[in-house]
Amino acid sequence: MSSSGGAGADDKVRASHILIKHQGSRRKSSWKDPEGRIISNTTRDAAVSQLKSLRNDIVSSKSNFEDVASRYSDCSSAKRGGDLGPFGRNQMQKPFEEATYSLKVGEISEIIDTDSGVHIIMRTA
Repeated sequence: MSSSGGAGADDKVRASHILIKHQGSRRKSSWKDPEGRIISNTTRDAAVSQLKSLRNDIVSSKSNFEDVASRYSDCSSAKRGGDLGPFGRNQMQKPFEEATYSLKVGEISEIIDTDSGVHIIMRTA
């Protein structure tokens, strides 16, 4: 179903992401790691290399974004295959927002750092 909206609807984007948290993350716990044991022992570098290899698998079609998100993402959106739903400007952390808006639909970002951890983002709308 396509949304025919006024001016407000046009500047929304929709994205899915995979988040890997690490020692530097604002909240060091997730649905996979409620006590934060793994996260507290994960360096940013380790999180980035894990994410890079997941990204390579997705880009080379070895795996599917939603499957990887539901298995590995530290965000609760993992249960929805990483889907964050539609959002507009100033709703997400700045680096995340800028990366999403600069992607074409279907494109996957490079590694993006936020206070939450490291992400790859796929723009879906």
